[in-house]
Amino acid sequence: FPFRLFPLREHGMNWRARPLTCQEIQAFRKSREVMDRFIRAYKLMLGFYGIHLVNEETGELKRAENWRERFENLNRFSHNNLRITRILKCLGEMGYEDYQVHLVKFFLTETLVEETLPNVKRSALDYFLFTVRSKEKRRELVHYAWQHFKPQSSFVWGPRDKLQKYR
Repeated sequence: FPFRLFPLREHGMNWRARPLTCQEIQAFRKSREVMDRFIRAYKLMLGFYGIHLVNEETGELKRAENWRERFENLNRFSHNNLRITRILKCLGEMGYEDYQVHLVKFFLTETLVEETLPNVKRSALDYFLFTVRSKEKRRELVHYAWQHFKPQSSFVWGPRDKLQKYR
């Protein structure tokens, strides 16, 4: 079977690659070697996107030195958004839910606050946000997105009345 860098329990674009089973995920999560390789692969992809993993314990991120040229690539080629969604889902499968939160917040900040990735904005809002497994963290991210979305009245990713009351 073809090898996937970020395997999931669902079919992807490669029809020959079979989805992961729950047993395989549990075996991966128990293997220090597999998880070390997984983090190396994650860091490699982040580097490709112009992002640097600052802290392996927390998942904290920042722009890499080459961020300008890499963001240009992200803005130009939308197929990267599918890969990022896949990476986010895989982070959740492998138990790196905090990493999911940091990566989604990174993209929300770059699209909505810094406005460096305008062509990633829809994917960040439509897909990246909703890969986050923790309902509480997902709510925080939706609220963060709403706070920075312009115009706020056009925000459709959460109920306005709840967003206004959110603490």
